[in-house]
Amino acid sequence: MLPERLPPNDTSAEEAVIGSILVDEEAILKVANFLNPEDFYREKNQWAYEACLNLFNRGEAANEITVAHELSRQERLEAAGGPVYLSHLVSIVPPSIHIEYYGRIVHRLSMMRRLISAAGQIAAIGYEAGPDLDESLSKAEDVLFRLRRSDAPRDFVPIRDVIDQYFEESSFSPTPTEGNLISIPTGFVDMDKILGGLQRADMVVLAARPSLGKTSLALNIARNAALDHGARVAIFSLEMSKMELAHRFLSREAGVDAQRLRLDQLNDEQRDAIMKAMGALSEAAIFIDDSAVLRDTDMRAKARRLALEKGVDLIIVDYLQLMRSSRRTEDQVQEMSEISRSIKVLARDLDVPVIAISQLSRAAEIRPDHRPVLSDLRQSGSIEQDADVVMFIYREDVYFTREQWEKQNPTQKYPEGIAEIIIAKHRNGPTGRLQLVFRNRTARFDSMAPQAIAERRVNA
Repeated sequence: MLPERLPPNDTSAEEAVIGSILVDEEAILKVANFLNPEDFYREKNQWAYEACLNLFNRGEAANEITVAHELSRQERLEAAGGPVYLSHLVSIVPPSIHIEYYGRIVHRLSMMRRLISAAGQIAAIGYEAGPDLDESLSKAEDVLFRLRRSDAPRDFVPIRDVIDQYFEESSFSPTPTEGNLISIPTGFVDMDKILGGLQRADMVVLAARPSLGKTSLALNIARNAALDHGARVAIFSLEMSKMELAHRFLSREAGVDAQRLRLDQLNDEQRDAIMKAMGALSEAAIFIDDSAVLRDTDMRAKARRLALEKGVDLIIVDYLQLMRSSRRTEDQVQEMSEISRSIKVLARDLDVPVIAISQLSRAAEIRPDHRPVLSDLRQSGSIEQDADVVMFIYREDVYFTREQWEKQNPTQKYPEGIAEIIIAKHRNGPTGRLQLVFRNRTARFDSMAPQAIAERRVNA
């Protein structure tokens, strides 16, 4: 029988940390930002360090006398070894200038103990033998992810370090990192001018009423980012199957009518175009998950797994109102708030932009001017609050026939196939409007030619 193994710990390092603080009250400044009482293995060392922190937080000096008094006030002094133990810590302490080194040892071993505990939690999940395999794997991944996040404390950094990092990661760098896009270009010139591309850690909401092309626009952005800029794109499609998405991509890329492609009514020229499109798309780093039911925890787990295995630069969720929260909620508004917050957290955790497609309420249909506004976002104001960017699609040719338009606007050209993109919220930049051409036959958006833009401005 193997002897029982003690969890990783280093009593000497723990005592060196506390002793350093007792002889030099300013030493605690070097460890307080990353070292917590629960990082100490021996309980009396936890108590002693917690007493030091309490004194520090109250602006009082930490030494043998004040720490003994603090422990006594909490009725822990005798259990911690009394004043004799504190004197022992002072007598054995090495130079206090090395306290950060001792503190790092204590913290590292604490993380190893948490890793052992996490292994136990994962084993317990396995022994539960739940009926849903994906849910069990998601729970296990969450355990490890929470552990990793807990080991990333933030502290003040000099602006020089921040600027150095910006220089290394931006276009100013003489040797930019291959495959590391600072922002993700949408492929639409006017949109990228306003947004500067899709920024990492941003939640971008793309919303419209049904059948206005929000899925098509998101897929166009995915295609442009992947094929033209080498971005790695993850698509969660709750409404359409992966084969339907493939048809959309192929139709757009080949310029072939989507209906003819779906029904396999293609001539030789169209088949050649489809074959060429298949070759181009097969090289793209686009990953599709078409789960019809998707919880926020499933989405986070799958996205994190993809990020670890393949890398990811952009995530698209189609669409918000079809997702489900893993938490019990009282109503749809609360559930949507939970989902919206999960998407924002995912964007920050993976440091990628997430395009979340959203439906709009019918309020826009009732107003004389059908252009959407932020209050039209369905089911939750938290979507507007969490989003860094909110974009709407508006098409007048959906709301007005040619006859109606010419009667009301006799001097203006009928806006057939013209999509107005309204950037209603932009947390870190300007809002504005731009126009794209929507080609319904291939569900494709294109930037407007400069000449067409000029003509519309003259007619407006």
